[in-house]
Amino acid sequence: MIYLVFGDSITYGNWDLEGGWVGRLRKYLDHISINSNFERYYEIYNLGVSGDTSRGVLERFERETKVRFEKDEITLVFAIGINDSLFFNAEKHFKVTPEEFSENAKKIIEISREYTPRILFIGLTPVDEQKVDPIPWRPESSYKNEYIEKYNQLLKEICQVEKVVFINLLEKLGVDNFVDNLIDGVHPNSEGHQKIFEIAIKSLLSDSCL
Repeated sequence: MIYLVFGDSITYGNWDLEGGWVGRLRKYLDHISINSNFERYYEIYNLGVSGDTSRGVLERFERETKVRFEKDEITLVFAIGINDSLFFNAEKHFKVTPEEFSENAKKIIEISREYTPRILFIGLTPVDEQKVDPIPWRPESSYKNEYIEKYNQLLKEICQVEKVVFINLLEKLGVDNFVDNLIDGVHPNSEGHQKIFEIAIKSLLSDSCL
């Protein structure tokens, strides 16, 4: 089984020495492969790009999938939305509108089904608004939990309609409990990535994604 994980800097694992939750997933799957003498074989590709949005993932994911595609032995994982919800305060608009975000997510699912029935979306993670409203490295813009929850709900509803697995991190992590695990207000620290990994692994290794 090959896992392709698309997303942004949180997917990539910025600021975590173990490569984030995807790096932990690779380590976990490598142990399974080795200990089974490769009777259970897994590969995982971290295809997170810092700053990426649903628009960017839609543009690149099919190209990156084709070069790694081996018939049905593939699971596509998407962690999108937090950068879509980025709000430009002066202009008063989102980086990607909720309407475009919804359309992008639907198109991603539609195209993904040409490669595999195993499709999974990781929901958005909360932010510490005291640190990222506005964002120190982008002072003209903000991340807000109100907007993150809006995009997360859109993604949840689309996955329900399309019958695609959705991991609701906002619900499972809890906004108030998770902010202490954010190194700069948006990117998780090592403990935060470990929590995401522990939640994600249960769904990623379920029957629907094996």
